[in-house]
Amino acid sequence: MTDTALLVIDAQESFRQRPSWQEIDSPTYLKNQQALIDGAVARGWKIVRVLHAEPEGLFSLASGFVTPISALRLEKPDLDIVKWRHSAFVGTQLEVFLTENGIRRLVISGIRTEQCCETTTRHGSDLGWQVDYVTEATHTMPLTDATGKTWTVDDIKARTAAVLDGRFARVYTIAEALDGPTRIAAE
Repeated sequence: MTDTALLVIDAQESFRQRPSWQEIDSPTYLKNQQALIDGAVARGWKIVRVLHAEPEGLFSLASGFVTPISALRLEKPDLDIVKWRHSAFVGTQLEVFLTENGIRRLVISGIRTEQCCETTTRHGSDLGWQVDYVTEATHTMPLTDATGKTWTVDDIKARTAAVLDGRFARVYTIAEALDGPTRIAAE
């Protein structure tokens, strides 16, 4: 039995319908996400697939796009959930599933780096799980802030890694995450 669960957050077709999907290196994300999924399967980790829904638009259940990204192979996750908030813990059975399965370590991946992945990381850490955040298996799009500055994907990923590492998570590469915990996050 494993004490590790991989969370694949919001890797769904809704995002691929946005024009910004093509503005970034999405093939690299898909390759990296698949490598992490394949490694998790090989290690016998529990796998949780999380999809995000909203009342209207591309993320509404009625849109037909709240489905897993077709390019990713994840046939049978241990838990499939749909969330309506940024954190995968809010309003879902995630916490109960993790507790019932003896999970102590979460490995976070998916879409969007700074939004649902980061929020779930912080929430999981606050609830007491050891969280490993795999930046190279997350994906996001450029953002323009209120001052007019555009934050690139690399800017957002670096900022997210900086605020999470040693506080809410250990920021790992795919290889480091698959090798297992090797350093302690700061208390």
